[in-house]
Amino acid sequence: MNILVTGCAGMIGSYLTSHLLKLFPKNDGNKIIGIDNLSRGKLSNLKEACGNDFEDLIFVNGNLSLFDYSWAKYFQNIDIVIHLADIVAGIGYVFSNESYVFRTNLLINSNISKAIFEYKPKRYIYVGTACSFPRNLQLSTNSRPLVEDDQFPAAPESGYGWSKLMGEIEAGYLSKEGITDSVVLSLHNVYGKYCDYAKETSQVIPSLCLKAIECSKENKNLVVWGNGNQGRAFVHAEDVVNAIILSFEKGANEGVIQIGPNKCTKINEIANLLIEKIDMNIKLEYDLSKPVGDIGRSANFNKAKNSIGWVPKVTIEEGISDLIEWLKFKVIDIF
Repeated sequence: MNILVTGCAGMIGSYLTSHLLKLFPKNDGNKIIGIDNLSRGKLSNLKEACGNDFEDLIFVNGNLSLFDYSWAKYFQNIDIVIHLADIVAGIGYVFSNESYVFRTNLLINSNISKAIFEYKPKRYIYVGTACSFPRNLQLSTNSRPLVEDDQFPAAPESGYGWSKLMGEIEAGYLSKEGITDSVVLSLHNVYGKYCDYAKETSQVIPSLCLKAIECSKENKNLVVWGNGNQGRAFVHAEDVVNAIILSFEKGANEGVIQIGPNKCTKINEIANLLIEKIDMNIKLEYDLSKPVGDIGRSANFNKAKNSIGWVPKVTIEEGISDLIEWLKFKVIDIF
């Protein structure tokens, strides 16, 4: 099996690559290739996740927003391409840099599609986002769980959501034209170790985790953006990896498949869980001037269950406990 992963040094990429190296050992004739320009992902995280297996990875430092055969040539003789690479960050960054995020993601996705069109791998797994669903269906934490048919008529809230939707559409055209078998996985809010925890760009769970650790050390209040009543369907990276691996043999050419739980967890619930696990003396404070994004969403994952046999397994309590322990080892570097 020859497998190529874009964005291999990101959070999901680190989890996924480590699993692939174990499932498909080099000594059995398999080849795992990872491409990343390390603009957000970290080689140190990838090495930590993979351990000694990292030596078996063919790592390519490539800028996918610029088509170049220095990285595109690695698409030759590939069985499965898993496309994780994109420009993504927390809502503060995404809403402040929409034109850059939109434009760059279009370039990345189009260049990957060009490489696939040229070298024709057997299967293309495109990883999209629930941010591509219409904003009007995400106005309440009590909104019904999203289903795949809800994507159209399209009306994402952000340039990020639009850019990822365009990638889904392009993956569909590659299937329609018989270039490859495409699987499109639409991920809800993913969290886990190996995440970006920089204050300017981190997403909500690692950001709150880090702030809670800081609050405990410095006797500060934990600041939540908005009133904390906005919510998301949080899915652990291990569950996402499971969905991707299940997609190696199932789910091709069936349109978008949502990967996320059917529960909308409020940010206040996350904050209080962190206080419970880190320091019961921490108090909450709210900043109503900050962006909050969509108010609430969750996933009806029946299609994922029926199509690829996926259900979420990692509880939010288990996932956050694991993340807290990982971040605690990073605190010295952060502060």
